[in-house]
Amino acid sequence: MTAPISGVITARPAVPWWRMWRSWPGSVATLWRRSLRFRTILVTIGLTALAVVVACVWMALAIQNDLFASRKDQVLIDAEQARAAAQRTLDAAVQSDAVQLQNVMTLANSALRDQSSATMVAAYRIGPPVPNAPQDFSTAEGVVDELLTPAMRALVEANPDQQIWQPVALPEGSGSVPGIMVGQQLDIRGVASYELYLAYDLANAPQTLTFVQRTLWLVGIALVLLISVIAWFVLRSVTVPISEAADTSAKLAAGRLDVRLQVHGEDELATLGRSFNAMADSIESQIKELADLSLVQQRFVSDVSHELRTPLTTIRLAADMINDQRDEFDPATARAAELLNAQVQRFETLLSDLLEISRYDAGSVQLELEPTSLAQLAEDVIGSMQQLAEQHGTDVRLVAPGGYSPVDMDPRRVRRIVRNLLGNAIEHGEGRPIVVTVDSDQQAVAIGVRDYGMGMRKQDVDHVFDRFWRADPSRKRTIGGTGLGLSIALGDAKLHGGELAVWSEPGRGTNFVLTLPRRGAHLTGASPIPVDPGDDTVDGREDLGMTAPIDLPPVDAPDVGGATGRRGPAATPGGSA
Repeated sequence: MTAPISGVITARPAVPWWRMWRSWPGSVATLWRRSLRFRTILVTIGLTALAVVVACVWMALAIQNDLFASRKDQVLIDAEQARAAAQRTLDAAVQSDAVQLQNVMTLANSALRDQSSATMVAAYRIGPPVPNAPQDFSTAEGVVDELLTPAMRALVEANPDQQIWQPVALPEGSGSVPGIMVGQQLDIRGVASYELYLAYDLANAPQTLTFVQRTLWLVGIALVLLISVIAWFVLRSVTVPISEAADTSAKLAAGRLDVRLQVHGEDELATLGRSFNAMADSIESQIKELADLSLVQQRFVSDVSHELRTPLTTIRLAADMINDQRDEFDPATARAAELLNAQVQRFETLLSDLLEISRYDAGSVQLELEPTSLAQLAEDVIGSMQQLAEQHGTDVRLVAPGGYSPVDMDPRRVRRIVRNLLGNAIEHGEGRPIVVTVDSDQQAVAIGVRDYGMGMRKQDVDHVFDRFWRADPSRKRTIGGTGLGLSIALGDAKLHGGELAVWSEPGRGTNFVLTLPRRGAHLTGASPIPVDPGDDTVDGREDLGMTAPIDLPPVDAPDVGGATGRRGPAATPGGSA
């Protein structure tokens, strides 16, 4: 005895969506594929954002260039006005005394400061020293000299009537600010000419440009959001009717023939809705007519089958009586009695199959479930068909790694499926070995019937479960089937919530796999037996050990969840231990 395990099961806290970032790409990709609204909104936002970015960048560059050009023009006008005021001062107060000339230069310096907004002013005499010429002056000793380039000074000296300018970086604290240096000439008639330089601070221009750019970006973002909201509402007015039409179509495809679209207005969507409703009305009426016709056909088949059973029973008794006395007849009459008895049996089987098919069509089939070992059921079916296998020279072997524990199923219907599959394998196996495999896992039990006969083409496999269909109509049947066996077998498998799959290749044989759920639910995983058998071969070639006769253990062997982790048992031909 083991002690019971006790404990407290705690629910895991929900993970916030922002922490599940690894799943975002997949979710976005799925949403992109499935949502027209999301895809259109995303494309609209992307293209709008691209257009706004291009427009903002272009406008920022244009404003930057225009702002610099306008500021430069202002600086040149200011410098020209200051130079003109200083020149007028010099022209009005020229004296021959050197001291008086120095005073006049001081007055001109004052006029320059008063008339201009320059942060630095400097004047340098042009040419060799003159005894009575005023001295050079500068408001920032050494700074202006560092900012001036030889090329600019040469241009100022060579062009007395022009303004020469160049952008410079004016020192301010530990850094620098953008500026413009303007160079021109001052002339003291009869004495000397001077290079006049005025440095202007453009620090307010970047601030203005930053404000303009910030405003542009804010307006651009607001514009993108506004366009996104507008696109959302516009798309919603279009996609909502489309989504309703898609949902209604899905319901209609699922069998709800009474669903219709609500139509409002007279636009294109309203026309589409009315056309859809008209189509749904037409489909509903046609399906009802077909359903009524099918119901009449089902009733006809069922009634005819029932009505034929009574005379068929009488004919069967008479045929059995005649067949029992065939030894007293001449050979021709005896052969006719045998043929009569065989065809009456086939007719009776056909009536039984037609009745079963009519029950499936009417939805009146009920399962009679009881715990059954699939391995034991397979062994019983193999034993019952041993004589038929010997007549065809076929070796039937059972390989059962699992499938011993009882599973709720209808044993009569499952036995009918296995008999049908094994009978087809014997008939089409061309005398080669047939391997019946039984296996299981935690969710399902399965049985596979593998023959190595002629096989079927791909287009034949697609129709193998159709009613009255035969892959080769010219091929003679030796067992005498009705053409309904596989169709009934598929119905029995689906009735159990399972599936019946087939694999076949010309020259390699055929493999049917029946898979049934353990607990009456629908299948959720793969079958314990693969439908495609791989590269297994027979007749002296490698067969993966699948056809080696192995002793069969007791049927009540433990089978917890199916496979036991060891090589399964196999029976000798006929399923005997």
